[in-house]
Amino acid sequence: MPLVRIDLPAGKSAEYRSTVGDVVYVAMTETMNVPRDDRFQIIAEHAPSDLVIDPTYLGINRSKDAIIIQVTLNEGRTVDLKQAFYKAVADGLHKRLGLRREDVFIGLVEVKKENWSFGNGEAQYA
Repeated sequence: MPLVRIDLPAGKSAEYRSTVGDVVYVAMTETMNVPRDDRFQIIAEHAPSDLVIDPTYLGINRSKDAIIIQVTLNEGRTVDLKQAFYKAVADGLHKRLGLRREDVFIGLVEVKKENWSFGNGEAQYA
């Protein structure tokens, strides 16, 4: 059910991009009760002029390696689950890729279950 969009600076290797996707997927399954095999991700690279991330908003110092992760998912998860997800992603990316925790921006977009069609022109969760 989640649809993940990962936007990152151009020039990262295929292995780097794949690892980012893996970390996000594992964090979703381990912290937010996302079923296994429910993996839908769009990973896109952007030139510096096309990926605008404020370097100091809220007193967080971000580098040129900052990434944006947007997850569209069913509504209803608790704040505790969301916070666990944010931490798991930031910690996982730091551990696996050396990405600074400050450089991980995550936005969740919650939708009702009837807003999905996984194919066949049907609303499988409606």
